[in-house]
Amino acid sequence: MSSLNPTLITFFFYIIAMVLIGLMAYRATNNFDDYILGGRSLGSFVTALSAGASDMSGWLLMGLPGAIFLSGLSEMWIGIGLIIGAWLNWLLVAGRLRVHTEVQHNALTLPDYFSNRFNDHKKVLRIVSACVILIFFTIYCASGMVAGARLFESMFGMSYTTALWVSAIATISYVFIGGFLAVSWTDTIQATLMIFALILTPIVALLSFSDTQELTMALEAARPQAMNLFGDLSVVAIISLMAWGLGYFGQPHILVRFMAADSVKSIPNARRIGMAWMIFCLAGAVAAGFFGIAYFHQHPEYAAAVNANPETVFMELTKVLFNPWVAGIVLAAILAAVMSTLSCQLLVCSSTLTEDFYKSFLRKNASQKELVWVGRLMVLLIALLAIWMAGNPNAKVLGLVAYAWAGFGAAFGPLIILSLFWKRMTLTGALAGMITGAVMVIVWKNAFGATGIYEIIPGFISATIAIIVFSLLSKAPEKDITDRFEQADELYKASK
Repeated sequence: MSSLNPTLITFFFYIIAMVLIGLMAYRATNNFDDYILGGRSLGSFVTALSAGASDMSGWLLMGLPGAIFLSGLSEMWIGIGLIIGAWLNWLLVAGRLRVHTEVQHNALTLPDYFSNRFNDHKKVLRIVSACVILIFFTIYCASGMVAGARLFESMFGMSYTTALWVSAIATISYVFIGGFLAVSWTDTIQATLMIFALILTPIVALLSFSDTQELTMALEAARPQAMNLFGDLSVVAIISLMAWGLGYFGQPHILVRFMAADSVKSIPNARRIGMAWMIFCLAGAVAAGFFGIAYFHQHPEYAAAVNANPETVFMELTKVLFNPWVAGIVLAAILAAVMSTLSCQLLVCSSTLTEDFYKSFLRKNASQKELVWVGRLMVLLIALLAIWMAGNPNAKVLGLVAYAWAGFGAAFGPLIILSLFWKRMTLTGALAGMITGAVMVIVWKNAFGATGIYEIIPGFISATIAIIVFSLLSKAPEKDITDRFEQADELYKASK
């Protein structure tokens, strides 16, 4: 255990640094708007890196390298789809959503935006969208808990249960204290750490081979199909992998970053920074899994843990290739990936419960201080529920993420896009699309999962059709709804 002490020390100081940032954010949090949206004050650099870090999660350093290690480059199609989807999200949604949410009575959450956008006086849309967020985000939070537990379990020989609680407490602490600003500031540091680790580790792994011929021979001996981009994949399988990109349009923890930007003018620069970061990180994750195939074939004495659970390939490479001090810094990147996404998800759930349930239905005149503390208590509540869901040590990170990602992408993606581009969209159409998308994902996953078609595809398509059909069948929107839409549209065009 003594050889792991440097790594343990590095982890300890990393967690302390995140908590200190939480305390700094606490001092800058004056009201509930600050706690859940940072006062819409994020510049392009923080917007870009916090959006990227909150997006990628433990999946980037565990799920994706593990999939590549197991199946080879054919799993790259997920990354290709994600890059296309993220770029379109920045291009089509980011700036418009920033303006529209402000024009729609300064909406602070997505349910708030939907409710204001369609004059939902009965708050049906707010309730349904908040329920969708809570259902799928609790699953998503559970995936983060699993990833964090796997990291502490692997690094320090803890039991799964102990590791689960330690990793969860590390994240909960700074979200509880500092809210949105703490999450965004720590995300920026975490994103930097992640890209450093994902560039350094594959390079060192590659340098461990004498030449490319040795690498190629090891790859062919271990996984003959590893270098085939198409592998044994059918057209349906490739489309399903690329369809992950559709999910971007409906992810609340990413969309809230666009809402928090200081202005629309920050978005283009944020897009360039964010996309560059994303491409480098995805390439590094793929390379880590790919080189890991060859490395652990040549060094079977280190391969037991990876063969037992391929999602640990990045961790095991790091432990073998670096001395404990450097390994501690690199492996903190996994903790960074887990903490960045989990923290944002906890905050979105908290803001939904506080803004869309507590304030809307229970305490309409609640003070700002009261709302902040209710928000903090909701962070604890959701975290405990996610810990309970993550109690199964056999849970796979990629599987949990895939389900939640599809749920949000189908329920909110078409709704977000059409609400920003189509003036004729109605409350009935919005409600029909959201319910159709969410239900289709759940039904398809459980009834038609064997088809190999990723549930986001039928969910996204059916939700889009439902929105268009029910909007056209229902009465046209009221004049004040279309007036606000036109006002937001003109502001967006003028601010570019």
